[in-house]
Amino acid sequence: MRKNLISVPEFDGLPAPVYFRYAEIEAHSHAEPHVHAWGSLDYVARGVMRFEVDGRRFMSPPQYAVWVPPNTEHSAYNAQAIVYRSVYLDAEHCQHLPTTPVTLAISDILKAILSDFARRDINIPETEADIRLARVLVDQLRQAPVHQCYLPYASHPGLLHVLEALQHQPGDNRPLGQWAEQVHVSERTLARLFVRELGMSFGEWRQRLRFLAAIEALESARSVQDVGFDLGYSTSSAFIAMFARQAGCTPEQYRRQVRSR
Repeated sequence: MRKNLISVPEFDGLPAPVYFRYAEIEAHSHAEPHVHAWGSLDYVARGVMRFEVDGRRFMSPPQYAVWVPPNTEHSAYNAQAIVYRSVYLDAEHCQHLPTTPVTLAISDILKAILSDFARRDINIPETEADIRLARVLVDQLRQAPVHQCYLPYASHPGLLHVLEALQHQPGDNRPLGQWAEQVHVSERTLARLFVRELGMSFGEWRQRLRFLAAIEALESARSVQDVGFDLGYSTSSAFIAMFARQAGCTPEQYRRQVRSR
């Protein structure tokens, strides 16, 4: 399968203290590993993007964004088409922001500013009103709740085997005990590994994975019921309930919101 290369701006220096980028990126696109002297907030308003930042994997739904501190190597890949937003911040504006890569919860105010700037194709705020909005955005970033990673990964070989198998087939309904047999540990040991290495249970990790897979699947014309069945849910109501807990809206409501954008 041919992959499309995502172009990365090659500035000698950041054109402004706060610089905005927008793109609609087609499926199966990737950005090569690169480093820049400024910090960047990478946000996907539609779809899911996979990042590798400083050796760590990040996948975030539209409620979250990935923060990449200055001078940190990162790359990206998206399996489905996405709507991408990015904010570059110079060193001064990176103060009071995390010094390591993290996931940040994105407020409605921040989303609205990004959407407004994207609609008007503003890269550098120049009017007084837009400069004020950019200041509000930076303040919102500094107040954003920090999550180490929405869908964390682990280096433990047995646990990594389970995570990669599930990512390949999110609808796999095998219980924890069967996965434990496959990697030759007890069910209790595998359960402890999930909590110790990932900070969450097996069930929570798989549910988050299925939510990310659902976001991508809902881009198609397939019915909500079919998407739910493919992701391992025996009833559409169970799938809808999971999605609503994660997104705060039903799959159909999410689909309408995406299409309206």
